[in-house]
Amino acid sequence: MNTSSTAPILPAPLATEAPLTVHESGADTAPGVILIHSCATLGTTLVVHLAGEIDHFSAAPLRAFLASAADRGHTGLVLDCSRVTFCDSGFLAALDWWPRQGRRLRLTRRSRAVERLLHAAAAAAPPRWGSTR
Repeated sequence: MNTSSTAPILPAPLATEAPLTVHESGADTAPGVILIHSCATLGTTLVVHLAGEIDHFSAAPLRAFLASAADRGHTGLVLDCSRVTFCDSGFLAALDWWPRQGRRLRLTRRSRAVERLLHAAAAAAPPRWGSTR
């Protein structure tokens, strides 16, 4: 058996260096990162300080955390959103089910990102009680 060879592993056209690729700036497609900065309980109320970005991808752990809190009997949720730097409809979707079955939800110290999202959601929501005309 002869293991010595001078032939390249790849044929010449495939062995050339890849051209430098310049990525245009724009929307970041990487999932956001959300952190639970701190968490405390006051009776059956859970007080959570969120930090980071909350999008469709990063909201999954938040949903799991809230589901676990509900399973443990927490009926109140206070979210401090002062350190949330970005959020989209994934954040609203994660919170949507919490008020069901008599649970209470309160968003405090809302960051600009949270305020923008809530404002946009309110503007896009259909009227609940019909037309005023």
